[in-house]
Amino acid sequence: MLGTALVAIDSTILATAVPSIVADVGGFTQFPWLFSVYLLAQAVTTPVYAKLADQYGRKPLMLVGIGLFVLGSVLCGLAWGMVPLIVFRAVQGLGAGAVQPMGMTIVGDLYTVAERAKVQGYLASVWATSSVLGPTLGGVFSDYLTWRAIFWVNVPLGAVAAWFLLRGFTETVEHRERRVDYAGAGLLASGGILLLLGLLEGGVRWHWTSPTSLTIFAASALLLMAFGCVESRAAEPILPFWVFRSRVLGSAMLASLAAGVLMLGLSSYVPLYAQSVLGHGALVAGLALAALTLGWPIAASNAGRLYLGVGFRATMAIGSSVALVGTLLLLTIGPDSSIWHVAAPCFVMGLGFGLVVSPSVIAAQSSVDWSRRGVATGTTMFARSVGSAVGVAVFGAVANAVVTSRLAATGGTPALEDLTPGVLDPAIHAVFAVSAGVAVLLLVAAAAMREP
Repeated sequence: MLGTALVAIDSTILATAVPSIVADVGGFTQFPWLFSVYLLAQAVTTPVYAKLADQYGRKPLMLVGIGLFVLGSVLCGLAWGMVPLIVFRAVQGLGAGAVQPMGMTIVGDLYTVAERAKVQGYLASVWATSSVLGPTLGGVFSDYLTWRAIFWVNVPLGAVAAWFLLRGFTETVEHRERRVDYAGAGLLASGGILLLLGLLEGGVRWHWTSPTSLTIFAASALLLMAFGCVESRAAEPILPFWVFRSRVLGSAMLASLAAGVLMLGLSSYVPLYAQSVLGHGALVAGLALAALTLGWPIAASNAGRLYLGVGFRATMAIGSSVALVGTLLLLTIGPDSSIWHVAAPCFVMGLGFGLVVSPSVIAAQSSVDWSRRGVATGTTMFARSVGSAVGVAVFGAVANAVVTSRLAATGGTPALEDLTPGVLDPAIHAVFAVSAGVAVLLLVAAAAMREP
């Protein structure tokens, strides 16, 4: 629970500080990198950690993850510019790639499916607390102290989490020699970075149809195809193809991917809308984001009773439908809306995510034995991280395209001081419209789920 709190707080505390960070170290069009590079590092390393955990156990990998996350946090707090901050966020992502899936895998090891329904409530309480503390601390630090403090708060929390883990957790490891697919991880990371580069900088630094843009996307496609070829021949692939042959795992991964797109994508832009369009401070904007992340654990804490009664598929279908309603409600906000008009759709979406995300992971874990549970959990988390990274990039590309077109007539560039409500409102509304389409994909994934 303490380790999970590291990732849970970090998922919300940074979003409310974006305007302060951009004003201090520059570049509106660069801020999506703060989320995307973190999520890409998390996505690429999650399957590697999962593979190593099935070989060496969960505890040492969890400790490594906490150590890297705290190190990255310290470096982020000392960052002197946007580029160093982006690099240090990647270090945090390397740690998060172990912390989140290892926490879920440990729960899968310790408890039965029925017991996990109760324990899920305990973990949900972590997200509930973090959903309030994260945006609140982010707003307070940004408005009254410094945005750098949002990273330093991870140091004592990480130290306590590691101490409890060292003293209180023991495990019996089923030793099995495994090879780690470092070639696959390298190709996936390289292809992913180029894809994010093309999405985030296309239409800003160069035209979408320019030779630079086409070259970047072509290189990304070639690297990702090479990744697929390596995976088909690797003795222990980073992303084993057997997970795609399982309808349960395939549906869980698709649901996690779509949920990742929505959660992190909207977490990046809802506070920005509240601050830059509605004119609220960071602390008030944090309340809107808190509604999103508060609805999620409330639903997740009750999801166990629901899926034990009606099954995973029905639970996920209900959650997907609720999330879709939330995205449609988000389209109704405007420059004259109150903060509660923004918070209400976010809360509805959070309820939907809570009925999809946790049940999808538990369904994946329940479909395999111990020796494959780390991989099953890791690939589901991998899909969510990929969705989050690509979601932030795609939403950033959509917003940047609208902003650039609005400023083109005056010869302006997307700097923070140029972004009036009249420019940002249509840009962020375009992001909200895309999110509604992604919510439909989430509903499709739920419909495809089969009981493990």
